[in-house]
Amino acid sequence: MTKRRKPPLVAEKRYSRKKTAAKPARKSSKPKATPARAARTRSRRAAPKKRRGRNSGRPRGFLSRLLRFITAAVWGVTWRIGAVILLLIALGVGYFYTTLPEMTALLDGRARGSVTLLDEQGDVFAWRGDQFGGVVTAQSVSPHLKNAIIATEDRRFYRHFGISPRGIASAISINLSEGRGPFSGHGGSTLTQQTAKLLCLGDAYDPESGQTEAEYEAECRRGTLWRKIEEAGYAMAMEAKYTKDEILTIYMNRAFLGAGARGFEAAAERYFGKSASEVSPAEAAMLGGLLIAPSRFAPTNNLARAQNRANVIVGLMENQGYLTTAQAREARDNPAQLSKAASDRAGGYFADWVMASGPEFFTRNTTEDVIIRTTLDRRLQKAAEDAMQYVFENKVREGSKAQAAIVVMTKDGAVRAMVGGRETKVAGAFNRATQASRQTGSAFKPFVYAAALELGHSPYATVVDEPFCMDIPGSGRWCPRNYSHRHHGRVTLVQALKDSLNVPAVKVSEDVGRELVRKVASDFGIDSDLAAGPALALGTSESTLIEMTGAFAGILNGGSSVTPYGLTELRLLGEDKPLMGLAGGIGERVIRTEAAQELIWMMEKVVSDGTGRRAAIPGWQAAGKTGTSQAARDAWFIGFTADYVAGVWMGYDDNTPLSGVTGGGLPAEIWRETMVRVHEGLAPKPLPMREPAGAPQPQPQPQYQQPRRPAPQGGGRGLGAVVDQVLRDIFGG
Repeated sequence: MTKRRKPPLVAEKRYSRKKTAAKPARKSSKPKATPARAARTRSRRAAPKKRRGRNSGRPRGFLSRLLRFITAAVWGVTWRIGAVILLLIALGVGYFYTTLPEMTALLDGRARGSVTLLDEQGDVFAWRGDQFGGVVTAQSVSPHLKNAIIATEDRRFYRHFGISPRGIASAISINLSEGRGPFSGHGGSTLTQQTAKLLCLGDAYDPESGQTEAEYEAECRRGTLWRKIEEAGYAMAMEAKYTKDEILTIYMNRAFLGAGARGFEAAAERYFGKSASEVSPAEAAMLGGLLIAPSRFAPTNNLARAQNRANVIVGLMENQGYLTTAQAREARDNPAQLSKAASDRAGGYFADWVMASGPEFFTRNTTEDVIIRTTLDRRLQKAAEDAMQYVFENKVREGSKAQAAIVVMTKDGAVRAMVGGRETKVAGAFNRATQASRQTGSAFKPFVYAAALELGHSPYATVVDEPFCMDIPGSGRWCPRNYSHRHHGRVTLVQALKDSLNVPAVKVSEDVGRELVRKVASDFGIDSDLAAGPALALGTSESTLIEMTGAFAGILNGGSSVTPYGLTELRLLGEDKPLMGLAGGIGERVIRTEAAQELIWMMEKVVSDGTGRRAAIPGWQAAGKTGTSQAARDAWFIGFTADYVAGVWMGYDDNTPLSGVTGGGLPAEIWRETMVRVHEGLAPKPLPMREPAGAPQPQPQPQYQQPRRPAPQGGGRGLGAVVDQVLRDIFGG
């Protein structure tokens, strides 16, 4: 049997020349490798193998995850809070937007009106109340003024949306660096925010609330964080409601600029006597400088300080391109100057008196803008002020606290000048001419002799000057004495008045009747309570200087009473028809014209040959009366020429006795200095006086009289006359 040969074992060819159908690939459970993953795999394989610890890399991964978590949490809280804040701001802005009125309703926000006072020539000399010169706009004012405001307050005004985050951050940084709270001191407020503050966020002042205007304004200026947030919302609402120029217009009309001026038109009129549309770069810079501290930098308070502040503003305007180098140099070389009315600051006491004596609803508490024309004569006012200053600088010892007051009027009671104290450039100060009631002393005696003349007594009638006593029920024995402690025997009434003898004055008063004396004085305008006892004749009653001067004006005008007045016309701003006219003038007749003329003749002897010789005016006839109260606490001289009546009082506010001063001394000298200046350039006129008929015959001198020694020949004054004058100067008359 044949065995079959097995075929040799041959390995299969790996690659076949013939293409065969590919078998389906087995599905793998692993994901298909991406190029990036493959690259990482190759990198790991190529890197040398290291032995890794079990926990290697875990802390770093944990911290990374924690940081991402915290960041996400903070961001989540932050954007939610920010969204809430933005929503609240939007709601606040929307609310404030709905409350904003038309721009024109916000231009004049004063709680009270203004009073502008004109002198007798119609020129402005004083302002009272909140002065508002009228509406100005960003287009109507001088471009220099507009630029000064922008340069000073908010140079990015036309670029922000009502608030300036950069400015707020800068202000907080400065406040903290200076040791203050973040919102104390520099505010970083934009001009829009300042306007919002001026508007008090829309809360108008209500006088019925019981809150004062100062308290209201302090409330509006609160600097708390919540108030700042409200202020920002209101500012952005204004930016949405009004144009930039409208916001600037509101600001320019409502800003307080010192000296009672509200708005730039009022300030320009107040300080420079011109409209805000006419101010120069130097004047605009001074007005812009007021915004930071109106009272401190007001030029009426300190012109040099205001000019220095203006130079700073000029520098800002130059740096920001609002002024050329030449314009800036011109502004610095020629700083702004006050108008004559503003620099004089004349008649402050007079203006206060007119305000106090006028109708309250048109003066002190007016809600309207009022124009008052007055009797003030600026030339005479300056004369009185200069006279006061001259005497106190040259005749009063240095350091003296004594005060004085002056009133000048015409014979119908029109007050032409008034000085209520040594400080003349004041407003709202205590006015000693109208508010100080003081004993009149012998200045009251003309009313005693007026009563006697009215009854028909002659100035040559006689009375015995001798030691004299009276029994006063309830008071005991009273013995008046002359200041010189000397008696002159039988004297005429004219001698008794010119030498200011007390005993004859009391005797005459008792003879004609105290009630008549009291009536004559009261009818002439002495409204104060008059003493009931015999000391009435010696001026123990109190009166004010303006009352006494007005009473003497009644003597000059022929015996008719006068009511001193300063107001001649009152009208509302913008209206031609006055609401009221003269507030005083000549009233009822008190004594006969003949009696008044004889009394003037007697009072002329006081100045020409009596206790008032120091008041004599060269070339003019003058009449008057000295007065010194008990213990020399008050010294007076009141007198007149044919044209003017003037009164002077001197004393201490605390009633301290004067040292070596009587009515015939310093008050007479102040009166003379005043009247010399008042009559400068006027032609002398004679007094309307009448010398009585029948000169008296010389009377024998009683034994108790101490006669004067005759004066030596040649016009000199003897020792007796000198001693007599010294005694009068010491004890008064």
